[in-house]
Amino acid sequence: MTDSSIHDYLVPGRRAHLVGIGGVSMAPLAEVLHGMGMTITGSDMRESPAVDHLRALGIPIAIGQRAENVAGAELVIRTAAAHDSNPEIAEARRLGLPVYERAQAWGSIMRAYRNALCIAGTHGKTTTTSMCTHIAMAAAADPTVMIGGTLPLLGAGHRVGHGDTIILESCEYCNSFLHFYPTIAVILNVEADHLDFFRDLEDVERSFRAFADRVPEDGLIIANRDDENTMRTLAGETRPMLTFGLEEGGVHAQNLVWHNGLPAFDVVVRGNLFAHVELQVPGVHNVKNALAAAAAAWALHFPASAVEQGLCAFLGAGRRFERKGDYHGAAVYDDYAHHPGELEALFSAARQLHYRRLVCAFQPHTYSRTKALFDDFVRVLREPDLTILAEIYAARETNELGISSADLAREIPGSRYCATLEEVTACLRETARPGDLILTVGAGDIYTAGEALLREG
Repeated sequence: MTDSSIHDYLVPGRRAHLVGIGGVSMAPLAEVLHGMGMTITGSDMRESPAVDHLRALGIPIAIGQRAENVAGAELVIRTAAAHDSNPEIAEARRLGLPVYERAQAWGSIMRAYRNALCIAGTHGKTTTTSMCTHIAMAAAADPTVMIGGTLPLLGAGHRVGHGDTIILESCEYCNSFLHFYPTIAVILNVEADHLDFFRDLEDVERSFRAFADRVPEDGLIIANRDDENTMRTLAGETRPMLTFGLEEGGVHAQNLVWHNGLPAFDVVVRGNLFAHVELQVPGVHNVKNALAAAAAAWALHFPASAVEQGLCAFLGAGRRFERKGDYHGAAVYDDYAHHPGELEALFSAARQLHYRRLVCAFQPHTYSRTKALFDDFVRVLREPDLTILAEIYAARETNELGISSADLAREIPGSRYCATLEEVTACLRETARPGDLILTVGAGDIYTAGEALLREG
C-alpha cells in the first residue's frame, strides 16, 4: 500500500486493527490514533504495562494473534515483526483490507504537525531524541514524542501532546524513515550497519540522502560536520542546512571544560552565544548529541533557557549508560551499544569517570552484524581491562553464518566467553573488585546478567 493512500484511512470514525499493539512504537501510535477519534482494536503476544494502559483508554486488545481479531476493521497496521504469514495479516489479505507498516502511519500522522523533528543516525538517536524532548518540555511546547527507549521524564518511550511539534526517533532499518515527513531532519552520523538489509556503506548513505531529501525546501537539515560519511552523503544538497560540530560548524561548542567527568560548554550558533550547557551525562559523544539537540531547539525558536534547563535535567535514557547499582564496591551500568562506533564512544566516556578497571560484558546483536563488523568489534573490545563475551543475540536471524562470540574471544587477549547469561553473571561475580566499573552492553537481554548480579549483592 502506498503512503498516500493511508492518509485517507487515518481519519475520525475509521476502524483500525493494530497487530503487535504493545510494541515500543505501536502503543503510542494506538494512543495517537485513538485520540484522533478513530476506533482502535489490537492484539499482542503477551500482557504488558503498555497493553494495560491502552485498555484503560478503552482500546480492546486480544492476547494471541488469531484471524478473528481482525473482524470489523477497515485497515490493519502492523509491527515490523508481523510478517505475511501472521494469521491476522493473512486474514486481512483474504478480506481485501489494506495493510500498512507502522512507519507509514507515523509518517501520515506527522503531516498534521507544523513542526516534525526527526532524529536519525547510525547511533545516538535515542539519546538525542530524549535531549530534544527535555528541551521541548522545558519550553512548554507540549510535544508529541516517539523514542526507541524509555525516558524517565516521561515514564515511557512516548508522549501524546497537543502542541504543534512532534519529535520522532527515525530509524534507517528497512528504510523505515523514508515514510516520514520531517520539517527538520537531524543526521547524527552515517556508518555501515544493518548489513542484513543494506548492501554496504554506500547503500546506507543512499538511504540517508533520500531521508534528507524528504525535507521540504523551506525546512532544515541539521548535520554532523565532524562525520565524514554524513558530509559525503549530503554533498550537493540544495535544501537549507545547519551543521554542528565539536569545534567547528554553524553550531559548535566553546569553552568546553570537564567537572568530575561531566562536560560544561557554551553553545555558539552562527557566531553568536546561544546557551551555556552543563550536562549530567559523560562523554564527548554526548557533547555532540547535545549540540545537535541545541541546533534543533534554535531552529524551532525555543528559548536558550529551555536548552539550558532541559539538558541540565537530562540524566540519560533507559539503557543508555544507565547506572543500575553497586556490587561489592563495583559500580554496575548498562548500555544499549551494539555497534563498534557506539562501543568506542561508550568506553571513552567510561574512562573519563576514572574507575580503577573497566569490565565489559558484551552481547553481540545479530549474526550478520557480528560477521560484517568482526574486525572492528575485535579492535574496540580489546579496550576494556576485561571483556566478557556472551553468546550472540539472534534477534530476527538464524545462525546461517556459523559464527559465535567464541570467535571474537579468540582474538581478544584475556577475554572470557560465556555460553549463557547465567555464566556471564557468575563470571562477573568471580572477577568484580571494589573500584571497578562494570558495563553490561548490547541491544539484547544482557542487562539481565547485571540485574542478577545486583540481586545477589
